[in-house]
Amino acid sequence: MVDSRIYVTFGPTMQTTNYSGPTEVRERHLILDVLRGLALLGIALANFPEFALWTFLSDGEQAMMPTAGADRVVRYLQYLLVDGKFYTIFSLLFGIGFSLILARHSRRLFIRRMLILVCIGFLHLMFIWSGDILLLYAIGGLLLALLIGIPDKALLATAIALIFIPVVLDALTEFAGIDFAAPFYEAWWRSATEQGITEDNFATWLRDADSYGETFSFLIQGAHERLWEFVSGHRLPKVLGLFILGYLIGKHRFYARLKELPLKRFLGISLLIGLPTSLCYAWSATKGHPWGMTIHSLLYAVSVIPMAVVYITAICMFYLRTTDARYSHWLAAPGRMALTNYISQSPIGIVLFYGIGLGMGTTFGLVYIELTALAVFALQIICSSLWLRHFRFGPLEWLWRMLTYGRYFSLRQKE
Repeated sequence: MVDSRIYVTFGPTMQTTNYSGPTEVRERHLILDVLRGLALLGIALANFPEFALWTFLSDGEQAMMPTAGADRVVRYLQYLLVDGKFYTIFSLLFGIGFSLILARHSRRLFIRRMLILVCIGFLHLMFIWSGDILLLYAIGGLLLALLIGIPDKALLATAIALIFIPVVLDALTEFAGIDFAAPFYEAWWRSATEQGITEDNFATWLRDADSYGETFSFLIQGAHERLWEFVSGHRLPKVLGLFILGYLIGKHRFYARLKELPLKRFLGISLLIGLPTSLCYAWSATKGHPWGMTIHSLLYAVSVIPMAVVYITAICMFYLRTTDARYSHWLAAPGRMALTNYISQSPIGIVLFYGIGLGMGTTFGLVYIELTALAVFALQIICSSLWLRHFRFGPLEWLWRMLTYGRYFSLRQKE
């Protein structure tokens, strides 16, 4: 296993090359894989309440759980420490990855890579889990390709504007009555009705489904629901704004210049901004947005990015100070297989919680669900570490690369 902190050192500026293959292990930056591993952990904590169908339950049903008191605390902590933060890190890392690809390859190859990701995301959304994010990321990546070449200051201004556009849109909905998502909400419930899904059986449908056909019926309406969520949550401008920020970070190689950066200052300023705004956001979320959706949306915008920076800088500082690289590899191993591990969390959730598996959905509270998420991520660390002892890429990463480059790559490590 490679033990260097930075696998390759580039010059002061990024240059496009004509290299026609994927990034090799020796060419990777370990810190990026560590941060991807951290993001995967947070995404598991955010997604498993959905897999376990707990978030589908009414407030009254959640209150009847034996762990209801502890669940309320965990739910507040989830809004405070998890919600949006790791999705932000994942989005920034996607943007950094885009910068690395575009520095080495043509825009045409990048677009082909994004189109393949569109297919992966669509298949995941339609046939495995309705909470997929990859399709949205692929669309955001295609839009990012259109912006390459714009001066950095203009790109930065565009990113900031995109991140705050949802606040303006929520204000238009709240104060002017312009509901951009209403047609998508209606389309969602038309689809649900066609599948026989109602508000009464929505939470238990997947738990009680004893065939994939019934599960697929839920996935059909779930795809419509996901589209509504993207529109009502204004996810595309948020994602694109974060992609641009990540692209600029990658373009200027900040990940390879950590010792030059004032990480303590970044940490202090981000914590000073992010902690109080996250406390307010978490309170607003658990109390049903008493200040209105516009303020809630603003709190989200000014809390998730600073707190994501807190996590990133804290990990980078630990990474630079620790003398034992094994601690970094614990997160780097699943991070090197981020696509495989992200997708694989879905079938694990299905096996545990759906009727076609063990059918444990809606049967226990948030405390145990989050402990399950931690156990699943620990398993992914072990499996990823074992896999990468023998293979160069994760299985889905390997497939994605071959489809992108149009040729075969050996999967096994060279002896």
